[in-house]
Amino acid sequence: MSLVKRNTVFPSLLNEILNTDWYGGLENNSPNTAPVNIKENEKDYTMELLAPGREKEDFNIEVDKNILSVSVVDEKVNTDVKEKFSLKEFSVKSFKRTFSLPDTINEDSINVTYNNGILKFTLPKKEEALPKPKRLIDIA
Repeated sequence: MSLVKRNTVFPSLLNEILNTDWYGGLENNSPNTAPVNIKENEKDYTMELLAPGREKEDFNIEVDKNILSVSVVDEKVNTDVKEKFSLKEFSVKSFKRTFSLPDTINEDSINVTYNNGILKFTLPKKEEALPKPKRLIDIA
């Protein structure tokens, strides 16, 4: 995918690596979609998904055939009918984000933590995908 086709500020390489077409892609700015930051270094990718007001038990995270899915399904909570709100802006919604992972990710070593409203994924690269040090080649 190219940067122009996606009409997004993310570099086209990240569009290729973490393709999120399954649920609206990187262009999805819906209030029901948790925003994501993605960083890359030589050894892994780090993805941070903003989801405040949750417990780690609320998340359903799956990897299947290079597809990483993150979802939360909120069950409706009955509130006391006697309560009258002058203003009620708190709203916790269900969401789902799905990402196509490249073959270079070691799916067995994905690590996820949840702290201060941020679900943080560490997506390590496979050994063969890591950069090789420069070496000299002798002429035979």
